[in-house]
Amino acid sequence: MSTAHSSRLVKTIRFHSYGEPLDVLHLERTDMPDPGAGRIRIAVHACGLTPADWALCRGLLPGALPRGIGLEASGVVDAVGSSVSGVAIGDRVLGVPDFAGAPVAGASDFAILNHWAPMPASLEFAGAAALPMAVETACRSLDRLRLQTGQTLLIHGAGTTVGFAAVQMALGRGATVLATAGDTYGERLRALGARVTSYGDGMVDRVRQLAEGPVELALDVAPVNVSSSVRGALPDLVRIVGGDPRRVLTVVDFAGAAELGVRSIFDKEDATAEDMAHAMRYDVLGEFAQLAGRGQFTIPIARTFALEDWRTALEISQSGHARGKLVLLPAGG
Repeated sequence: MSTAHSSRLVKTIRFHSYGEPLDVLHLERTDMPDPGAGRIRIAVHACGLTPADWALCRGLLPGALPRGIGLEASGVVDAVGSSVSGVAIGDRVLGVPDFAGAPVAGASDFAILNHWAPMPASLEFAGAAALPMAVETACRSLDRLRLQTGQTLLIHGAGTTVGFAAVQMALGRGATVLATAGDTYGERLRALGARVTSYGDGMVDRVRQLAEGPVELALDVAPVNVSSSVRGALPDLVRIVGGDPRRVLTVVDFAGAAELGVRSIFDKEDATAEDMAHAMRYDVLGEFAQLAGRGQFTIPIARTFALEDWRTALEISQSGHARGKLVLLPAGG
């Protein structure tokens, strides 16, 4: 292993028991983690926060404790594990922290990455840290839907980070994209090329008017608080695609998917954890980092925070009104 730092303590946000994030998360110090085979260590400059972080605190994918939060990060390579090639100390990278196999994750001043890609010089650390989860989830969702050139796709919740990514990807694949979104990002989505309407009552009719023809597929990434009914938006989305629930995929409403026969991002195609790992589309991170560096792809950033201000970021995230990516800056940006 090659390394730029000797062993010392690092600051990290992590939990030692499961529960509500504000109750179980703490900013503390722990030993500097070492990268194992096939991994690298970075000095973290930016860490994106996602709803999955809070789900981990509540027991999603349980494993050995303590565990860190922060599933996407960018920074400078500080150490390289064995069997790693193509990256060196001092390189700028973005990627996915080892949130299960290491004692810290991305919300730290140092982190171990499982998957990474080089950062173009023109891309800032905060913008890079906003990419991994949105890019991976959006790409895998469109793959699962088998989106084809010329098809019409509805993205419900296009103002979310995953939705914003999916709109850009679907347009890049030659689809006609319809989008439901609030006022915050409606105009930006229109500028990208999507046809945009609002949530709520009458959504089905508004979408059909926008489409001016059949809507073959629908992707649901909207938070529950903007769903069009108490049962969520899935029944409306099934109606919009002509009544076939298998032409709708959700990344949020798993209970509704099971009830209605709608597909979910965690579908039966992922029969085992190995299948799930194989399905993840981390291979496209480099491609979209390059596009982002050229100004051809973006994830909106709502606010950035010092690592010590993580509680404020958590409260905003859980309010459902983040209106873009929230990013921690352990190295001050």
